[in-house]
Amino acid sequence: STVPPPERNDSRVCLCFARTLHLFSTLTLPTCDEERRKKEEDRSSDEGFMGMTPLLQAHHAMEKVEEFVHKVWEGRWRVIPHDVLPDWLKDNDFLLHGHRPPMPSFRACFRSIFRIHTETGNIWTHLLGCLFFLCLGLMYMFRPNMSFVAPVQEKVAVGMFFLGAILCLSFSWLFHTVYYPALLQENVFFEPCFIYLLVVCVLGLSAITVSQCDFFATPQYRGVRAGVFVGLGLSGVVPTLHFVISEGLIRATTIGQMGWLFLMATLYITGACLYAARIPERFFPGKCDIWFHSHQLFHILVVAGAFVHFHGVSNLQEFRYTAGAGCTDDRML
Repeated sequence: STVPPPERNDSRVCLCFARTLHLFSTLTLPTCDEERRKKEEDRSSDEGFMGMTPLLQAHHAMEKVEEFVHKVWEGRWRVIPHDVLPDWLKDNDFLLHGHRPPMPSFRACFRSIFRIHTETGNIWTHLLGCLFFLCLGLMYMFRPNMSFVAPVQEKVAVGMFFLGAILCLSFSWLFHTVYYPALLQENVFFEPCFIYLLVVCVLGLSAITVSQCDFFATPQYRGVRAGVFVGLGLSGVVPTLHFVISEGLIRATTIGQMGWLFLMATLYITGACLYAARIPERFFPGKCDIWFHSHQLFHILVVAGAFVHFHGVSNLQEFRYTAGAGCTDDRML
């Protein structure tokens, strides 16, 4: 009698069918003489698969089918060491173990969020940071208008900060999750503020380019990537010095909240330097494979720097509110 074929979309039926055929092929083998069967298998293995008898071929094939169905049904995969990663994934050779293998689909990539591997900390630091700034931004935007001098202008300005932070953190955790290719007024043009904004936009686009371009994704360009990020973090130095020179150091540190901005820059630059130098895993190879390697510390410092930035901007907004100045008042900051 013939065994009915399994349904294509039912993995359980497929598994049962494979096991049935495996059992059938096992039962039809000569069981009275185990030594003779072993000799046949040894001889057939020497001759190769094509030299096997049809019965042994069927037995061998059913074992492979059952193993394959098991893997597909269970959806299991194991972390792999650095030396067996494909070349395009070998970014940090100081992380020796615990790497996620290439995923076969987007679904598998997102399911890997809940597994422990070298990207786990990178994903969750910015995923939680994204959710944090999303909640913080919603709380800020739904504050009553009486808390602002110019509600629309101030909410738009600070809302752009929250949008930038949320998009940055979102793109980051998505990149570390789906990391695989198998599967962007008058005379305002002469105002210093416009020049500063233009420089920041150029540096921001450069950071996006080096982050997404395959040419810059190789390990030998790690310094270039870190340099662009540091340049983006240092983009506030010139306008800060401009303010200090024009308004004075005391006014800059008290009214201008420069202390918080300097702390923000320190956090960003420290994170980028740790990322570029691959510290601490450089000094402890194999000890920081899962937790506390340089990329995770970089992520944590980015979240901390963004929060410090928000705190400083909030203090500026509160000062404007108490002083009764709006966003267009050139006398204040």
